[in-house]
Amino acid sequence: MPNLLVDAVPLPLPANANANANAGIGLRAQHHSELLERSPAVPWVEAHSENYFADGGAHIEALFKIRSRYSLSLHGVGLSVGSSDALDAQHLKLLRRNIDRFQPMLVSEHLSWSSVGGRFANDLLPLPYTDEALQHVANRIANIQDALGRQILVENVSSYLEYTASQMPEWTFLAGVATEAGCGILLDLNNIYVAARNHGFKPLDYLNAIPASTVQEFHLAGYSAINIDGQEILIDTHGAPVCTAVWNLYAGALQRFGTRPTLIEWDTDIPELDVLIAEAHKADQLRHQYGRA
Repeated sequence: MPNLLVDAVPLPLPANANANANAGIGLRAQHHSELLERSPAVPWVEAHSENYFADGGAHIEALFKIRSRYSLSLHGVGLSVGSSDALDAQHLKLLRRNIDRFQPMLVSEHLSWSSVGGRFANDLLPLPYTDEALQHVANRIANIQDALGRQILVENVSSYLEYTASQMPEWTFLAGVATEAGCGILLDLNNIYVAARNHGFKPLDYLNAIPASTVQEFHLAGYSAINIDGQEILIDTHGAPVCTAVWNLYAGALQRFGTRPTLIEWDTDIPELDVLIAEAHKADQLRHQYGRA
């Protein structure tokens, strides 16, 4: 593993976030009861914001109980940050309510779009990497932060096709958005690896181009591979263990950026809770080996 250390001071994390904490796990409804019964030794969990938009009910009650024992991050999938549609005021209102009632340590959204003309695609679609798109999405993120009353993180998404209109690489676009909007970055290392394999760039080039001060969280996950016309395409399914190449990329990220809150994501074919905890412990081992404050 090459030494990727650079001279940079990380942006301070929110007061209730511990940059040296062990890895957390994605919270799924089928694990609510077991988490509350066993209280396993994981420091934090990340919940999909939209799953807890209801006024009340069993899921809301469970999250309040879980939040009383664990730190929490809220991760959104439905805001369509990069769309040309107007921002959904009701969505922002419900997200602000979740922030107020659950007091998460971090709040994140995806640097993507999923709607146009009021019609939604069931996917997180990448943006064209142009100056115009950068300014558009940065302005929208600034408006989102104003509505929520706090900074958010934006996550890089996986991609399978590229726009001919793009004027810059993805990492330049992501860094530019964070600078313009004043937001942080949630760096999904599996998504970087998937995009690198699909588009033929080097994952370490991506890491080295992102300012260390902007990165406030890492995601780790698994992927699937399909064959289309004789070409292998990696798909960000979040339905498998973290692969060796992504673990190696995580070690490089720890050297490059230092220790950050790290999450194990698993969204399809969700395994037993102990499988997620075991993956988190692998991340902890690498953090102790390669991480720096």
